[in-house]
Amino acid sequence: MSPRRSYDQYCSAARALDAVGDRWTLLIVRELLAGPRRYTDLHADLPGVSTDVLASRLKDMERDGLTARRRLPPPGAAFVYELTPRGRDLLPVLQALGEWGEGELGEPRPTDAVRAHWFALPLLRALEGEGTVEVSLEEGVFHVFAGARSGPVYGDGPAPGEPDARLVLDSATCAALAHGEGALADAVRGGSATVTGDSPLAKSLRET
Repeated sequence: MSPRRSYDQYCSAARALDAVGDRWTLLIVRELLAGPRRYTDLHADLPGVSTDVLASRLKDMERDGLTARRRLPPPGAAFVYELTPRGRDLLPVLQALGEWGEGELGEPRPTDAVRAHWFALPLLRALEGEGTVEVSLEEGVFHVFAGARSGPVYGDGPAPGEPDARLVLDSATCAALAHGEGALADAVRGGSATVTGDSPLAKSLRET
C-alpha cells in the first residue's frame, strides 16, 4: 500500500483533506452512510469510478480509520465495507458540502447519472423529528432515518418494516425542500407532495 500523501501543513483543514481530499473518498462515505455495502454494490452506485481506484480508496479509508471491512455470516459470506464512528462523523461535513453546492446543480446535464437515494442527505436537512420515512420519487424509492444518532442514516429501496411516514413527491419538489424553499406542509397543501401515516412524525411533517 502506498504511503498517504500529505499537505504537510499544521492545520486541521489540511489534515482533514489529507484523509478525505482524494477524488471519490467523500462519495464513498455518502454511499456507506446507508450501512454496510459490498464492493460490487458500491461500484454500481458510483458510476464513473474505476475498479482500481475504488479498491485503492477503500484501502486508504480502512488504513485511516474511516471504514472497516468484515465478512458477513453464512449464507452470505461476502465481505462488506462499513463506516467506523469516525467515518460516520463525516455526515454533517457532507451535508454542509451539499448545501454549499446546491447552487451548482441547476438542471441535470445529459451526462449526469441519477440515483434516487442521492436525494436522501439533502432531504434529511428538511425533516424534523425522529423516525423512518419512506420516500418515493420518479427515480425510485429510498428511506431515511430522521434523527438517527448512530447506524445508517438512509437506505435504498422501501423501508424495512412499516415506516413512520410515507412521502411521495417529485424530484424538483424534493430538491426545493432540501434547499429550504418552502416547507413540506406547503407542498402537501399545494398538492406537489403527499404524506401518509398516523404516527406523530407523519402528523408533524404535514403540519411543519
